[in-house]
Amino acid sequence: MPPIQTLIASLLLVSFSWAAQAQQLYVKTYGNQTDPSVVFVHGGPRGNATLFEATTAQVLADAGFYVVVYDRRGEGRSIDTGAKFTFDEAIEDLNNLANQLSLRKFSIIGHSFGGIVSTLYTQAFPERVERLILVGALVDQQRTYDHILSSVAKQAEKKHDTATLEKIKEVKTLDKKSAVYRGKTYELASAYGYFRMPAPTEESEIVNNRYTKSEFFKDNIRNDQAPVTFYKNEKRVTMDTTPILNSLKKRGRKLYALYGKQDGIFSKAQLQDVQKLMGKHNFYLIDNCSHYPFVDQNITFVNIIHSYGK
Repeated sequence: MPPIQTLIASLLLVSFSWAAQAQQLYVKTYGNQTDPSVVFVHGGPRGNATLFEATTAQVLADAGFYVVVYDRRGEGRSIDTGAKFTFDEAIEDLNNLANQLSLRKFSIIGHSFGGIVSTLYTQAFPERVERLILVGALVDQQRTYDHILSSVAKQAEKKHDTATLEKIKEVKTLDKKSAVYRGKTYELASAYGYFRMPAPTEESEIVNNRYTKSEFFKDNIRNDQAPVTFYKNEKRVTMDTTPILNSLKKRGRKLYALYGKQDGIFSKAQLQDVQKLMGKHNFYLIDNCSHYPFVDQNITFVNIIHSYGK
């Protein structure tokens, strides 16, 4: 980033942190403020924007966007011991962020759990969202969890992996509206490689190294209490945002989706349903790509975002 842009970004960060006071949100901008604005909403709860910021924020800015990254209250670098981790809190903070940066209208890239936050924000403030872009985003949470458990079970049976089959039985006895159920389900998905790129390429290795060798990797702060507090304070813990997305589409909102073809946490049927909802020309399925398209297929990801229009 040119020195003057770095200075501007730093000043904006300081300014916003001062205005937010107790919230102390980590916020950073990339690119020219006169370019079309896009805000990245990271996954979680417990996540942060370090991976996107290290690998993609500046690349997207170079493609002609004014890119805003931030960590939600209580997550990552936005340390706040009083955070409630509710959707309402996340929506309010995102709107305050937009006001502080004078973003009259902007696009949102919602990744994973951030896709739910982004969808709810667009429902609350449709006039402010130019485009809602879902990336590897959760739409029907319980359907995703059910798919993970059933598909891992099938693979474990083939491998005679009795230990994993016992873990699945244990998870199925848990309260589906608990942080433990969610956490153990994702642990099974991770153990069976559901978040890994099938065949790493030279490009993906360069992008990954860009992250692991950066300061952002050192700032990969994870708040283990975030999911626990979220499930304690939020009633909508197994959301299906399909009705909201259908309503937004009928009202003329611009909706897009981008998923990895080998993102193991989603079934083919789920991805087909998202494609039907978005429309064929507003849906991209990237091959040799898992849950992090902006890392696995960085150039393709940026080109697709650019193709959605500015």
